[in-house]
Amino acid sequence: MNNIRNFCIIAHIDHGKSTLADRMLVLTKTIGDREMRDQVLDNMELEQERGITIKSHAIQMDYEYKGVDYKLNLIDTPGHVDFSYEVSRSIAACEGALLIIDATQGIQAQTISNLYLAIEHELEIIPVLNKMDLPNAVPEVVEDQIIDLTGCSREDIIHASGKTGMGVETILETIVQKVPPPIGDPDAPLQALIFDSVFNQFRGIIAYFKIVNGIIRKKDLVKFVATGKEYNADEIGVLKLGLIPRDMLSAGDVGYIISGIKIAKEVKVGDTITHVEHPCDKAIAGFEEVKPMVFAGVYPIDADDYEDLRSSMEKLQLNDASLTYEPESSAALGFGFRCGFLGLLHMEIIQERLEREFDMNVITTVPNVSYLVHLTNGTTERVYNPSGLPNQTLIDEIEEPYIRANIITASEFIGSVMKLCLDKRGTLVSQHYLTSERAELVFNLPLGEIVFDFYDKLKSISRGYASFDYYVNEYKPAKLVRLDILLNGEMVDALSTLIHFDNAYPFGRRMCEKLKELIPRQQFDIAIQAAIGSKIIARETVKAVRKDVTAKCYGGDITRKRKLLEKQKKGKKRMKQIGNVEVPQKAFLAVLKLD
Repeated sequence: MNNIRNFCIIAHIDHGKSTLADRMLVLTKTIGDREMRDQVLDNMELEQERGITIKSHAIQMDYEYKGVDYKLNLIDTPGHVDFSYEVSRSIAACEGALLIIDATQGIQAQTISNLYLAIEHELEIIPVLNKMDLPNAVPEVVEDQIIDLTGCSREDIIHASGKTGMGVETILETIVQKVPPPIGDPDAPLQALIFDSVFNQFRGIIAYFKIVNGIIRKKDLVKFVATGKEYNADEIGVLKLGLIPRDMLSAGDVGYIISGIKIAKEVKVGDTITHVEHPCDKAIAGFEEVKPMVFAGVYPIDADDYEDLRSSMEKLQLNDASLTYEPESSAALGFGFRCGFLGLLHMEIIQERLEREFDMNVITTVPNVSYLVHLTNGTTERVYNPSGLPNQTLIDEIEEPYIRANIITASEFIGSVMKLCLDKRGTLVSQHYLTSERAELVFNLPLGEIVFDFYDKLKSISRGYASFDYYVNEYKPAKLVRLDILLNGEMVDALSTLIHFDNAYPFGRRMCEKLKELIPRQQFDIAIQAAIGSKIIARETVKAVRKDVTAKCYGGDITRKRKLLEKQKKGKKRMKQIGNVEVPQKAFLAVLKLD
C-alpha cells in the first residue's frame, strides 16, 4: 500500500485540467503515441466540444521515482456546480488533490467550493499554476490569491503548462512525496466506496470503487449496502485506458467491478460494497440519494415518437443515474415525461444528448423547482408541477427552496451584480474582497428565481468574468401564485408557472405581449389572457385576417354594406367556436428568454 497514491484534480471549467491530465498520461507512458488525442479522458463528444467534464473518469498510471515503482490513481472530477455530489464522492476516494488554477484568470467560485470539500476530507492540497506559457499570465497576483486561500508558502506552488508540458514531471514527483499513501487494513472485512458507474451495453453496469479496508477477489459474493442487493463479482480489475482484469484487489486500490447489473438505480454513487459472509460493521459515511433540483416536462414534437422517447430516456438514465423521469400528459402537448435534473447545465446536456445520440426532437416546458405545500388540514405535499398545485382555498402556506450562492466578480461589476441578485429577491449574506480587484459575494436566493435566465444575465453584466456556484440550504415560506395563460378562454397547461405574487403582474403582461408576436394570425380574433385563479391580469388580442367583403358595394344605401358585414361577423363567430389555436414551438422557448 505504501506505493499507491490516490489523487484528484480540482479546477474551474476551462482551467486546463484535462490537458494537464493528458500530459501526465504521456509522461508515465500510460498512453502510446497512437492513442493520444486531446482531452483523452473526456470520451463524450459533447465534453470535447464544450471543453467541460460531465462524467468523472479514473485512470491508473505507473511511475518510477528514485528506483521505486509507484501506482498513481487519478480520479478526474467534473468541475461544474451541478455535479457537486459526484465531486464529493470522488474526493472521498482520494488522499490528495491537485488544485489547478489558470495563471491568466485566477481563482473562480467553483474552485473554492470544491477546495473546501477537499479540505473537509483532509486531503493534501498541491497548488498548481497552469497556463504559464501564455503571454497574459499574471503569476504573482494569482500566487497571492492561492496563498491567501490555502495558507501554503510561495515555494509550494508549482508552475506548469499543459500545452508545453512544463512542470508536469515536478507535479508527479510532488504527488509521490507529499500525498500520503492510503490507510486501510487488508485483513479487515471488505469496505469499498463506489465513486462512479458507467453503462456498457454488452456487460451491464460497471461500478468504479476504491477499497478502504479488506480484499476483494474474483467470483466473491458481494453486497451493495444502500440497496441491499447481492451480486457475484464476475470480473474485477484496474482502470488503465481500458479495463485490465485482475484476480484480487486489496485495501487502497482503485478499480472496477462487473456483476451483470442491468438497472441503473441498483448502483448508487457513494454506496458501500462489502462481502455477504463477513460484512463490515457500518457503511462509509457521506452517502446521500441524489436529489434533482430543477424539473421540466420533456415532450416529443411528434406524438408518435413517444415510445422512442421512452426508450431513449431509459438508455440515458443508464449512463446518467442522476436523471429522474416519470410519465405525464398535457392537454397542449400530449404525452411526455416530467424530468428531474441536478441543475440548468444538466438539463441542457440531457436535451443535447437526446438530440445527438438518439435523434429525438423534443419540446421542453418551463423549468421549475419543487415546492412544499402545507395544506389547511395539516398535511404537507411536494409539488413539482404548477398544474399539480391544490386549490388556493386548501393551501395554508407554500415553502420554496433557497440556495446559498457564491459569486466571484471583478470589483467594478459589484453594483450591477448586487442589483441583479436583489431583483431576484436575494438577501446579501457577506461581501469579501479576495484582492483589490476581485470580490466574493454570498447571497441567499430563491432557487425558482435563478432557474430561468439568471446565469446568462450574470455573465452578460459582468462581461463574462463573474463565476457562480451554489448549493441548496433550506426551504422558506413564500407568497406564490399560479399564473395561467388562456387562449380564447382555454388554458394552455404547458405555459403555467408558479411565480411570486409581486412578479406575477409584469410577468403575465410580458408573456401576453410575447405570445401576441409569436402566434400566427387566424381568420378570427384570438384573445391571449394571463390569469391568477379567476382574475384576468393582462390581455392581448391577435387580430383576425379579414377579407374586404364590402369591396363589391359601390354607391347605394349603407344598409347593403351593413348586411354583408353582419354576415361576415356570424361566420367569424362560428369559426371561433370550432377553430383551434396552434401554439408554435417558439412560444414555449420564448417564455424562457422573456427579456
